[in-house]
Formats: sequence, C-alpha cells, structure tokens
Amino acid sequence: MLEARSLTFSYRPGRPLLDDITLRLEPGSFTAILGENGCGKSTLLGCLTAMLKPADGTVLLDGEPIDEVDRRTRARKVAMVAQHSHANRLTVYDSVLMGRQPYFEGAPSKDDRSLVARVLNRMGLADKALSYVDTLSGGEYQKMVLARAFVQQGQTLLLDEPTNNLDPASQQEVMRSVYEEVSRRGIAAAAVLHDINLALRHCSRFVFIKDGRIDADGGPSIVTPEQIERVFHMKVDIIEHRGYRLVMPL
Repeated sequence: MLEARSLTFSYRPGRPLLDDITLRLEPGSFTAILGENGCGKSTLLGCLTAMLKPADGTVLLDGEPIDEVDRRTRARKVAMVAQHSHANRLTVYDSVLMGRQPYFEGAPSKDDRSLVARVLNRMGLADKALSYVDTLSGGEYQKMVLARAFVQQGQTLLLDEPTNNLDPASQQEVMRSVYEEVSRRGIAAAAVLHDINLALRHCSRFVFIKDGRIDADGGPSIVTPEQIERVFHMKVDIIEHRGYRLVMPL
C-alpha cells in the first residue's frame, strides 16, 4: 500500500507546488491523475517514489515512511515508468531483465528468465527480444518499458504520461496492458494522463489536481462537464457511445 499524508512540496520557499495532498492507492484500482500542465502531477509521483523529498507530510509504503525503506525493498514493491526514458544499446530482452535486478542473488535465475520470456510474449515483443532498444518504434519502446516494470512484480505501478507522443492505436494498447496487469495481479496503478477519454476508457478512479490540491477524487461519475471546466477552463459535453463515456470539447 502506497499512501501520501498531508504532502506539501515546494521548489521555491513559500510557493508550494503541492499543498496538503492526501492520497492512498488501493489494490485493484487504476487511477488517472489529471490536471493542467504544471499543476504538480509529475512532482507528486516523484514524492511517491522518494525521488523528491516533501517539505511537509509523509509518504508511507506498507505503513512505513518510504525514505526509511531500503532501496531494494522499495524496488520490489513499487515500479515506476518515467516520462523520459532513454534508449540504449541493450537488447530488448536484457533491458526487460533489468527489471528483475531487485531480486538478483548473483546471476539471474531460471525463474527470472522465465518471467521475462512470459511477459515479452504477453506484450507482443517476443520477436523483438534480440533487437536493440534504440531500433524500436515509439510504441514498441513504450511496451518494452512497461514490460520491464511488469517483471519487477511490484504491488504498485506508477506511470508518468505513459502515452505521450504515441499514435492512437499504441495509446490504447499501452493503457489496455496496464489495465490487464491491474486486473490480473490485483495491483494498484496510477498514471499521469492528459487524455481524459483514454482515462475514461481504462481507469476506475480519477484524481483531479488544481492549484496544488486534490480538487476531486472518485469514480467515473465525478468526471462531469462542470469538473472539467473547473480544472481545465474549457467547456465540454459528455456523451455516451456504445457503453463508453466520451468528452467532447465545445
């Protein structure tokens, strides 16, 4: 269980970017974190992973302050897919295998390699296993980064704009993969997103951030024209089509 309590964070003294954020990521839920650019969404993920230190409040991992949890234990419990990943000359297989590092006792075990092979197959990357990462398309690369996070087998998965710069089909594929991982393993996932329609299609919980605070937190019913206008300053309609709700700008 990953939880923020009364979290405050500032890059400049006296100007909090996050102000009194309390958030608990529940097992079995896929949370969309929504808000305008610069409102602190990515900063919140940084605090949740202990990459950033809050000015006040605390982040708890299974009830223990996260900065008191050793890095290896932390990596076994929380997986992070960052906004800016960098390609390298590792093969896809070796790059995904790196996700098992928190479990290594010397060389990778047979179980480590078996898990990597299963995840690559599930993500449709088995035929790319020996390709170099820097030869992948944008969609393939993002699936590889997700596969690395999946083999980490954490109970919480955090994603910072996982569909950024992807074509529509790849966006749906990435979000569907996360949704299936949440459903299959009962983990908690939270993603910073800009596309509300993608969130409505795949997420079960919605957290709107405005002026550094949580403005609304709940299920799909809180995604209303009024809420979207309040946070994004734009007028929309929400329509239903084939059982899905869609946001239509006016």
